[in-house]
Amino acid sequence: MNLRALTLLSLASLALALPELGGHDFRAPGPFDSRSPCPGLNALANHGYLPRDGKNIDYEMINQAAQDAYNFESGFYVDAVNMVFLFNISTTTRPNETFHLFDLARHDTIEADGSLTRNDIYFGDDVHFDATVWAPVARDLGLDHRDRPADRFVTVETAASATRNRYALAKHVNPQFNASMLQQQFEYGTTALYLLTLWDDDQNAAPKAWVKALMGEDRIPFQEGFTRPKVVKTSERIQNMTVAVRAAAGAGS
Repeated sequence: MNLRALTLLSLASLALALPELGGHDFRAPGPFDSRSPCPGLNALANHGYLPRDGKNIDYEMINQAAQDAYNFESGFYVDAVNMVFLFNISTTTRPNETFHLFDLARHDTIEADGSLTRNDIYFGDDVHFDATVWAPVARDLGLDHRDRPADRFVTVETAASATRNRYALAKHVNPQFNASMLQQQFEYGTTALYLLTLWDDDQNAAPKAWVKALMGEDRIPFQEGFTRPKVVKTSERIQNMTVAVRAAAGAGS
């Protein structure tokens, strides 16, 4: 068997081994698909846990997808989904029952200034990934420095510092930065959310490769070794994680 055949065989074996197959392979969104400012929700659509077009989503879809992919407890996203209907921001034909992912980009209703991966609405686009915004955050997280085992994980302290720096930069460059109550509530909660989503309980940290995939590509890092966690991620855990991140950032609880 020649080298080319061996290479093709190896690639085929790898593809069959990846847990993302079986209907949950990654597919980048098309030009008419709906996406949100949230990498975690976008990844659910990109992998088919939610409708791949990101449209006409209801609470049960979100609830089941979050359980199936990330092992969040049932009801984890109920408050976030209820906000869509409470503020009447759905643009579907059933606005009291369904929404499109893009509806979550409503500024200062659900979306707030200071995103780690999206630019502020002041600059015109708060939905699509912005490499210029993400680059300094990724640098602060040390995502491209994973040579030693000890350097392969994002800790609470590292994540808190990177988020604090991102807010400072956003406030400096955005003359209309809105430090609203919503922004203050989301401030470190979104950091806590991505950490908990990718948390490795054995390492008490989040693998850098997983963070890079989810936050930088809206992709669940199956290729990098992520599997659905055995431990259920509860609302109590996200609250505790938020408190820990805020404390590490010097923002109090």
